[in-house]
Amino acid sequence: MSRNAEDLADKIREIAGDAPVRLGLILGSGLGHLAGAVEGVAIPYDELEGFPHAGVSGHVPQLVIGQLEGVRVAVFGGRAHYYESGRGDAMRLPLEVLKALGADTMIATNAAGSMVPDMPTGDIMMLSDHINFSGLNPLIGEQTDARFVPMKDCYNPALRDVLRTAAVTADVHLHEGVYAWYSGPSFETVAEIKALRTLGADAVGMSTVPEVILGRFLGLRCGAISTITNMAAGMSDESISHSHTKAMAPIGAAKLEKVLRAALPHI
Repeated sequence: MSRNAEDLADKIREIAGDAPVRLGLILGSGLGHLAGAVEGVAIPYDELEGFPHAGVSGHVPQLVIGQLEGVRVAVFGGRAHYYESGRGDAMRLPLEVLKALGADTMIATNAAGSMVPDMPTGDIMMLSDHINFSGLNPLIGEQTDARFVPMKDCYNPALRDVLRTAAVTADVHLHEGVYAWYSGPSFETVAEIKALRTLGADAVGMSTVPEVILGRFLGLRCGAISTITNMAAGMSDESISHSHTKAMAPIGAAKLEKVLRAALPHI
């Protein structure tokens, strides 16, 4: 844990109170409005030295600390992506701060393209595993042996059970599948999507995998849910763009919020 993370955690406690955070939630493109459901305090990233500038439209660069369904949460309204700076570890400091605030669990969300015909735009998918198609790793450069992080069950089975049950309670159809991380910022080619489908991936996106690797490195239980904002290249005649992603994200976000609200009291 860096000294900067401890200092930032102290600053956040001065603003938002001393009660420990139970869970961290990272919001993906077009999902920032979920932070508005939290009863608490919003702190802009630019007031937290070392936090990334969330330079992607559809993200709200602020940390919200407060209560959601009776659970004290830390909601990251935006994330930094590898494609913005070439840094795979861009979210390391925020996740170190989350750990310093007392959290032991992290749930990441993202906007993703579906590679499964019966998982259309507007559906949501819980990650059961991932494929690091980019080949990049946020722990490159870490000097200690802690860098050799085992990734079996990196999406915590017990946490997945809670989310699965919550989806039933909320009457929301929750797909489960494998997410492939593609570095971006360009979208994938038709040939790349064919390759990913052959490898066994069900959805593709440009985030989440680095945060889950970092989360496991820090000892956090990790879970993740994708909102499907488009069919991947070659899967339909849909026109893929970031503006389309932002427009479609709220459809799945409404389902995602129902599942998270039903899950939180049981995490």
